[in-house]
Amino acid sequence: MPKFSSSPISPARIVAFDVLLAVERGSYASDDLRLRSVTLSGRDAGLASQIVFGCLRFQNQLDFLIEKYSARKAASLDAEVRIALRAAIFQIRYLERVPAHAAVHNSVEFVKKSKRSATGLANAVLRKVNRNEEAWPDRATALSCPEWLLRRWQYSFGEDAAQAIAQSALKEPQHYVRISSDSEMPPGVELEPTTVPGCYRVAAGNPPEGLRFHDIGSQSIVPHLELQPGQTFLDLCAAPGNKTAQALETPLRQVVACDLSGDRMRSITAPSDRVILDAAEPLPFSIHFDKILLDAPCSGTGTLAGNPEIKWRLRPGDFSVFQARQKAILTSGLQVLSPGGKLVYATCSLEHEENEDVVRGVLAEFPHRRCAKEIYRLPGREEGDGFYAAVIE
Repeated sequence: MPKFSSSPISPARIVAFDVLLAVERGSYASDDLRLRSVTLSGRDAGLASQIVFGCLRFQNQLDFLIEKYSARKAASLDAEVRIALRAAIFQIRYLERVPAHAAVHNSVEFVKKSKRSATGLANAVLRKVNRNEEAWPDRATALSCPEWLLRRWQYSFGEDAAQAIAQSALKEPQHYVRISSDSEMPPGVELEPTTVPGCYRVAAGNPPEGLRFHDIGSQSIVPHLELQPGQTFLDLCAAPGNKTAQALETPLRQVVACDLSGDRMRSITAPSDRVILDAAEPLPFSIHFDKILLDAPCSGTGTLAGNPEIKWRLRPGDFSVFQARQKAILTSGLQVLSPGGKLVYATCSLEHEENEDVVRGVLAEFPHRRCAKEIYRLPGREEGDGFYAAVIE
């Protein structure tokens, strides 16, 4: 990876270029950006974030423009050149406060230091970039989303919903926090109530330390358990612990939070018993639980606004790979559910293979259990991330 400790490239753009290169090689943007931005000022960290997520959200449009101005396939360019061109075009077209000359200069310098022979190409392409309205060739480009995903959503939810899902993935996600009914409203931040009790939209300001962002779609899941005081509660895929903390707003008799990763378990600060385990294997509990939450690992297609790289990585056959593990975890959970108990199976996926197909497939082996209701939250129709939930009794 190129090093730029003494280069004229701005610190924010150095971080943005390095993160985008890391994402090309399999990293996740939010995680990598958090690690690389620790030494940046708040302003530079904000610019780096805008560039990274903007390039990933609008990738189809940016590549179309690269090909239009260069007469070459974007995929045929070296990764460093492609990323530099995407970053400059994004800044020129979408960031009105960024001077075009700064975006061009920094991107050309990046190309010069990483692939000098492509400097002329970069200059030639970036001289043609403008903010004129573009006639995109198809909806996959206009919505910057793979056509196969659009077709899936259109089949499942209708054409208007599919378009709304894709359009919502092009916007910066709204921030939400959770404040329990017995807590005071924090100072220095303007909050707006939402349709989910205890969930507040951040209208202005920065939440104080200790108050974590928690998407409204995610906050909508725990209420489906209808927790009652004195019950026992198992959170099978608990990290980072936001839903465990939300469940603990009800005075429960016993709370057990589980996750496969010891590192991720350390993020759970809610007062609960914590167990590191693979929930896809038979569970080690000698008791049964009144309420069980299973927020299953999934493709994350409901979270594309905050994780836009997902839409470029997924392939149509990937969902069946997730499905096998999801079925195993749901089977494990049902085996420790009390008679008369309730389990909520949830994902932040919009795909039937990870949702209805999992629930129906597993319940075929548990004739004494039934799916009482299923809920979809769709980005662009409801606020926040997309979620599926099935209430099993």
